[in-house]
Amino acid sequence: MGLNFSRRFAKLPPYPFAEIDRKKKKAIAEGKDVISFGVGDPDQPTPKHIVEAAKAALDNPKFHHYPFDAGLADFRKAVAKWMDSRFHVSLNPDTQIRACIGSKDGISHAHLALVNPGDIVLMPNPGYPVYFTSTVFTDGKPYALPLKDKNGFLPDLDAVPASILKKTKILFLNSPSNPTAAVADEAFFAKAIRLAKKYKFVILHDAAYSEIYFGKPPISFLSVPGAADVGVEYHSFSKTYNMTGWRLGWFCGNAEIVSALGKTKENFDSGAFEAVQMAGVAALNGPQTCVSDMRQLYKERRDLLCGGLEKLGWKLSVPEASFYVWVQTPKGYSSVETVEKLIEEASLVTIPGSALGKHGEGYIRFALTVPKERIAAALERLAKILW
Repeated sequence: MGLNFSRRFAKLPPYPFAEIDRKKKKAIAEGKDVISFGVGDPDQPTPKHIVEAAKAALDNPKFHHYPFDAGLADFRKAVAKWMDSRFHVSLNPDTQIRACIGSKDGISHAHLALVNPGDIVLMPNPGYPVYFTSTVFTDGKPYALPLKDKNGFLPDLDAVPASILKKTKILFLNSPSNPTAAVADEAFFAKAIRLAKKYKFVILHDAAYSEIYFGKPPISFLSVPGAADVGVEYHSFSKTYNMTGWRLGWFCGNAEIVSALGKTKENFDSGAFEAVQMAGVAALNGPQTCVSDMRQLYKERRDLLCGGLEKLGWKLSVPEASFYVWVQTPKGYSSVETVEKLIEEASLVTIPGSALGKHGEGYIRFALTVPKERIAAALERLAKILW
């Protein structure tokens, strides 16, 4: 039609996970037996007690209306109880917690409340693509914080010039990290909080993988003194309770920021379906054995995949959290070249690190959302590839 799309639209790169999905479908269409370590979508079903709660809620007509407001009171109270039990973080459910349609929804709308054209947004690189794309949509200026092995794959906040910090509006943090699996400690968060107070910017912490860990439990950003003065934290049911398709999460923390983000969302959606919120209540208030069982399953997969890759000569750091394995590419191969070779010669789907940011070049990402027998088969295929 010869349409002239917006300048913002022209700045957007292809969404990397959609690109990988297209490549996977092409291989499947060609009759190949594809093993996908690509998009981080849990392969296990949503726990039965959560599904049953949703079924019961579906039969209740009071949940069939517009779900306006910050979320059901029962939902926000369940979140407050869980945050206190898990992290010893005390939150007011009336002012410091708001439901969202998955954390992606909450993150992507935050810029509209906080960013003016030209404002700088600091973000981990490589990182979740939504940090970048949402910044572009609001005419903000993305500023990459390289995640390097020498820094434990955490952002080097000391390396950010004061001239940049003075123009910063948002600092995105993500622990446990997608894709590197790095986990931030209290000292790291405390440093970020000091900078936020000094330069008057907001911290948005993406904690979607907080419950997938194999040793010491990751801490909440909000558990560090001063955090609630400068920021909010995002949580998701997607990975913790195998509820990616349900689209439910929350953000919590500074009441003023929560209110502003909520006001923005009211202009874009009508809230999370209340029957799904009731499923969330059942998830948070119910038995957590399903979560510990999930962690054990991912640990077994991690050990199998990492052990197998190391025997084959691949270089990696065994992750202590998240369900991602961040692996160096073979010598002489770029991230994209490695991924293409794996698809073409072994029908294995992975994510090129460069698709998650330029500082992800030289790495590929494996998701542990694959049964152990398929991981074993993948390792057999990998052993036959000549690099």
